[in-house]
Amino acid sequence: MDKLNFIKNGVSRLPPGFRFQPTDEELVFNYLKCKIFSCPLPASIIPEVNVCKYDPWDLPGGCDEQERHFFSSKEAKYRNSNRMSRTTKCGYWKATGSDKKISSSTCNGIAGLRKTLVFYEGKSPNGSRTDWILHEYRLINVETTNNSAQNYGNEIGEWVLCRLSVRKRSGLEYGSTSTPNSRLMFDFMMVNNKTCSSTSSSCSSSSNNIEVSSNVQDHEQDYADHF
Repeated sequence: MDKLNFIKNGVSRLPPGFRFQPTDEELVFNYLKCKIFSCPLPASIIPEVNVCKYDPWDLPGGCDEQERHFFSSKEAKYRNSNRMSRTTKCGYWKATGSDKKISSSTCNGIAGLRKTLVFYEGKSPNGSRTDWILHEYRLINVETTNNSAQNYGNEIGEWVLCRLSVRKRSGLEYGSTSTPNSRLMFDFMMVNNKTCSSTSSSCSSSSNNIEVSSNVQDHEQDYADHF
């Protein structure tokens, strides 16, 4: 059977109704491990992109996708250091929190390491935090000592696997401007509050009703005259 290929022009394209939602363990041991050791992948669905050369909104894929995945080659920031360059055109990626270790009972001697990064617009260290989040997966050696303790050693290979997502803010947050819908919801609530306050007396309520109904009749008359 031929290997499934869902990459077209460097972008992952799935048939309608299909979703690519692998777990951390599946990403590390079924995709990243196979990529590093040149083994056949379960499917060609993760494109190769140097993630740190692009701003997150310029990376391949549709904005409607909840998550996007990429194989990215390691690129040293300095000649005498293994630190990766995380500076883009409009900002930089900054690590946050502690790294998460990912292990599997079927893979001895290797493990995964997940690093969480947040994108900041502007120049370091005074950039503005955004809602873009990047999970970066690496493959590392694991050494088991005599007392069954595990020591995590050096990284393996020249590839990392990246999972890109954007945090969605709730539309009920006060003053939220993350999406157009949140702004519309906020304005709508303000209009409702004004309407409720204007109906405190029966006189004001009846006058408002008359004004609205007359406006509707005017629109209906204009519509009839037009056609």
